[in-house]
Amino acid sequence: MDQRVLNVELRSKTGKGISRQLRRSESIPGVVYGKGIESVSVSLKTKELSTAIAGEGGRNHILTLKGGGSLDGQMVIVADLLQDSLKGLPLHVDLHKINLADKIKVKVKVNLTGTAAGVKEGGLLDFAMHEIEIECLPSHIPEHLDVDVTSLTLGHSIHIGDLKELPGIKVLGDPKASIISVLGRAKEEAAPVAEA
Repeated sequence: MDQRVLNVELRSKTGKGISRQLRRSESIPGVVYGKGIESVSVSLKTKELSTAIAGEGGRNHILTLKGGGSLDGQMVIVADLLQDSLKGLPLHVDLHKINLADKIKVKVKVNLTGTAAGVKEGGLLDFAMHEIEIECLPSHIPEHLDVDVTSLTLGHSIHIGDLKELPGIKVLGDPKASIISVLGRAKEEAAPVAEA
């Protein structure tokens, strides 16, 4: 996972009025928290945040803070991002301070590869889990997890427990939880023709 720089400013004032003022000036409020530090209120440019988390891996990019006094040089990932439901613009961000030597839990996207055999037979692909939670060192966060569906036949599923183990990455969640299934049924046999 690549590292990117994110400029932040410390802010002492909080509340709805201040948040509105920040958004009018194309900035958003945020909070930096984590092990060993007290929560710190910050502001940052909306466009810079969008650029920093753009591309595959998005919120899991390791961001190095710049310009935030005691936060300068700290590494964070986006723990939570509140967005406008209509415009999709960021409204508030929670940044989680990380230590490259400590494992963290993050959600990564599932990337399907191949074409399921069951789909070729007329089945319907049911993609139930688009993200999976994993635990690993920040430097080992993958951009996505590949799931090969080529051998998936009608009426069968791939579960969390079926995923291949990756070095240094622990997949979390119920091993029986279905990630993807092929729905449908085999063609019914033709009914016998009634005698005339």
